[in-house]
Formats: sequence, structure tokens, C-alpha cells
Amino acid sequence: MTSRYGRLDRFLSAALQQSRQSLRPLLAAGNVRVNGEVVMDRQRRVGPFDRIELGERLLQDREPRYLMLNKPPGVVSATRDDRHTTVLDLVPPELNDELHLAGRLDFNSTGLVILTNDGAWSRRLSQPETGVWKHYRVTLEEALDQRDVAAFAAGMRFEFEGLVTRPARLVIRGSNQADVWLQEGRYHQVRRMFAHRGNKVKTLHRLAVGNVRLDETLAPGECRALTEHEVKTIAD
Repeated sequence: MTSRYGRLDRFLSAALQQSRQSLRPLLAAGNVRVNGEVVMDRQRRVGPFDRIELGERLLQDREPRYLMLNKPPGVVSATRDDRHTTVLDLVPPELNDELHLAGRLDFNSTGLVILTNDGAWSRRLSQPETGVWKHYRVTLEEALDQRDVAAFAAGMRFEFEGLVTRPARLVIRGSNQADVWLQEGRYHQVRRMFAHRGNKVKTLHRLAVGNVRLDETLAPGECRALTEHEVKTIAD
């Protein structure tokens, strides 16, 4: 019912469509339970995954979900789209509990997408100060050399937006293939950085976000739950 932590009386007011003043007798009478415990303090902090009951009525009992999905090409990184298949369309209905994306991939890119219903967790992944690295494998039209490596490491300036990218790591795997690590997720950033170098990306595949690598057993379009260890250590 709520997407973030807040006061119990505010949660109840929203859930029951009643004023906070009118809820005081319910709390005082011990009719409200949070995670099985009777709570009378209207200022008690509650979150999106607390079990909250009013008498025999269950108001909230959500399970946190953390999924990885192997995104195929031609799928939109969005929660809904009128014309194209979205990543959420690929998730089994029983797992799709108000999921959102923790980082997008463009229409033609493939690989690891993280989905969750835990807003605080996904915000932590996207905060610049967290510094989570994303790992991509790229094939290109033109051959690469050490000047490209140096340019990525120095950061690139995009005059139109007046910004300089953070230093990125580029490792050449073959004449036309490379691995790239970024700590940012700007719009089409990998493609635009190579375009800045006069090269065009042919394929872009995300292999990892932080310490979570794409499960090689997942076929394109398949997903699985993250392990407890992956959830806890992704941004370490």
C-alpha cells in the first residue's frame, strides 16, 4: 500500500480513506497489528513489506522481490508500452508484484536487467555515491586501439549537454570487441561514447550490475529470483 517508510497513522489514513484523527480510537483499542504485534503508537514507522492488520482485515502483506532477467533484443525497458513487448511482459504474473526496473537497457540491447518492488534498494543502486559498476560486452563496426582505452579512462565531454562522463574502463577483447565498465547510466551512454570516437556499436550485452552477474543458464526472456547473497552484496 505504501512504497516507502512512513508513520503508521499516515499509512492507515491512506489505506482506509479516513482522517488520522478518526483512527486514534482504533489504535488505542489495540486493533492494529504490525508483524503480529499490537501497536498503539500512531507514529510507529512502517515500510512497504511490513504485515499490517486491522482486526481481522489484512491491509498489507507484501513480499520483497528481486529478479534478474535476460533481456532479448526488441523488448522495451518499461513497465508498459502500447506497441512493444516490455520486460514486465516476460515476468510470470505470480512474480510481478508492482515491479519496476533498477536500470534500463535500450530497445536493441540485451542481457542483465534487474527488477524489484523495493524502491529503497533500487534507489541505492542508482545513486552516484554508491558507485555501482555496470559491465557490458560490445561489438563494433570499426577496430579499436589504445587511444580508445585512454579516451574512456579520461571521461568524455558532450558539449550539447555540457557534461563530462565519469572515467570508464575499456578492455579490448578483439579487434572489434570490447568489455566496458561504467559507473553511470546516462541515456544510450555506451553507444554515444563509441560514437564520440567515430565508431558504431553493433551489439551491446550487459553482463553484470555490481557484483551480480547474468546467470548463464537463463535463456533470453527468462528470469529468476536473486539469491539472498546477491541482494545483499550487489552494491558492495
